[in-house]
Amino acid sequence: MGKDKLRKFKENETFGCLIQPRTEDVFRTDHPLKGHWGDTFFGNDHPIVVELGCGKGEYTIDLALRNPSCNYIGVDIKGARLWKGAKYATEHNLPNVAFLRTRIEFIESLFAPGEISEIWITFADPQIGREKKRLTSPLFVERYRHFLKPGGIVHLKTDSPYLHEYSKLMAQVNGLKILAASRDIYGADREALYKSEMASVCGTGAIDALFQVQTFYESQYLAKGLPITYLAFNIDREGSYLSPEWDESLYER
Repeated sequence: MGKDKLRKFKENETFGCLIQPRTEDVFRTDHPLKGHWGDTFFGNDHPIVVELGCGKGEYTIDLALRNPSCNYIGVDIKGARLWKGAKYATEHNLPNVAFLRTRIEFIESLFAPGEISEIWITFADPQIGREKKRLTSPLFVERYRHFLKPGGIVHLKTDSPYLHEYSKLMAQVNGLKILAASRDIYGADREALYKSEMASVCGTGAIDALFQVQTFYESQYLAKGLPITYLAFNIDREGSYLSPEWDESLYER
């Protein structure tokens, strides 16, 4: 392991905004913060938004700066990546930002029923051919349902047509309400997003943020001329969720 990575890991231990539970704290057991993020960590009852696979945390940070009346938690397993966001939040005294270093498979051990208002999934690995690891698979969506508030929203922003189309089909097959779906938010679909149900539910400011808040990777993809897709849907149905019939051959690996 390089010296710079070791330095970041050591500095991570000093950041109050970065929670790093041990495996034994979340494997088949509830973490002490479960159900208490508002009163214990943030000290308020504001809505809590989670970004899964947040990387360096730039999306989490930007959303938090725009919306001080909401709390934001960025989740990732890579400590060296989280270091950047945690350091920025610490140095700028951001009271509505937290970072959580853990595997997303343990997410139910960290959030209680109805504790989270929205989930963002930004530029996740599409996990082509590995549905059980895909963050919008029925396996994961059922996990999210356990802690999302009624009417809670899942946002998916990705450069992967594969992940976008799979996720949209998964929502349709399971009767989940789609609030917005765009294959190219910066192209022909841009104006349509302002007329979507997502705009009606969350306001046009939320649509503005789609274009104005960008991850490092998103900026790179845009520079290459790649389209950026967006999907928003509610997880509002009980029972088991089904996998869609999915033709892998429609998309390149």
